[in-house]
Amino acid sequence: MDLPAPTLEDIRWQAVLARSQEQNFLYAVTTQGVYCRPGCPSRPPLRRNARFYADAPAAEAAGFRACKRCDPKGERAAMQRAGVEAAMRMIETAETIPSLEALANNAGYARHHFLRLFKEIAGVTPRSYAESVRGRRLSAALAEGTRVADAVAEAGFGSESRVYETPGRHLGMTPGAARRGGQGETILTARAQSAMGPLLVGATVAGICFIGFAEDFAALEGDLRHRFPAARVEAAPDALAETMRAIITYIEEPKAALALPLDLRGTAFQRRVWEALQRIPFGETRSYSALAAAMDMPRATRAVARACAQNHVSLAVPCHRVVGQDGSLTGYRWGLARKKRLLEQERAARGSPD
Repeated sequence: MDLPAPTLEDIRWQAVLARSQEQNFLYAVTTQGVYCRPGCPSRPPLRRNARFYADAPAAEAAGFRACKRCDPKGERAAMQRAGVEAAMRMIETAETIPSLEALANNAGYARHHFLRLFKEIAGVTPRSYAESVRGRRLSAALAEGTRVADAVAEAGFGSESRVYETPGRHLGMTPGAARRGGQGETILTARAQSAMGPLLVGATVAGICFIGFAEDFAALEGDLRHRFPAARVEAAPDALAETMRAIITYIEEPKAALALPLDLRGTAFQRRVWEALQRIPFGETRSYSALAAAMDMPRATRAVARACAQNHVSLAVPCHRVVGQDGSLTGYRWGLARKKRLLEQERAARGSPD
């Protein structure tokens, strides 16, 4: 005998029991007089005491008030974000890195609580954020042709040794190379036609630094040169032949994750996001919020989305596997139709027998 199909309330109740973070409804508890998000950490109520509502106004119209633990209206979260954004502005405008205590006092929180909030919302610690600010200042000064020693001082590093102590940490290359726009580096490139249109691959001695497709070759090479304006760009189809074959094969019929040696250049946070993208299993997708949660930064969703958009090695760092919270396709540099095609092919390959 066929079992009756679950009702909408049955589905919502299971989401409450699972403490699902990705649901577009609220539940109320009649014995408590409060309404919550499905992911509320509070103990689930008895089924007979649960009521479901589409949004906060509907729950409040029924006489319920917002839970203080899960903050379903987002008021506490908005205050916390404002405090962290104020601290970020303080870091941006300071000549030297402010102390954690000064930042916490400015935001109105205790040090340890502020540190946790900053990591959740910004995705990095205040120290890492401050270092990225200094890195941007240094990069901008070098791009203007400022002498390395002067640029280092203006950026707030104090001495050149601080910049060179961890090669690539702040710029992805040495300050001298950054000042020269990549001068002294050679980017090998290869072109091909693929099922997704024109395909351009760029590689340094460290690995693949660019994969672009679906635009004309002039636009793709322009994008690559924008990253390395003074680097020597040299066509090397033979040297990249094996890599190109692997990428073309993947585009035509993906059967497994695309594994290539990569030269990923970005901030510490960006690289962390790109590494998280590479951990999304082949044939699966994640929402931006789920990706942020997997990185233990549930409130850094917007920062995660920005880092995904700054990925220069599409396919190898599979930003196409990130979708909207409701499963819908979201923005993709190479077009939503191509994103849909990639996801459908990966799902089909994952579901087919070996």
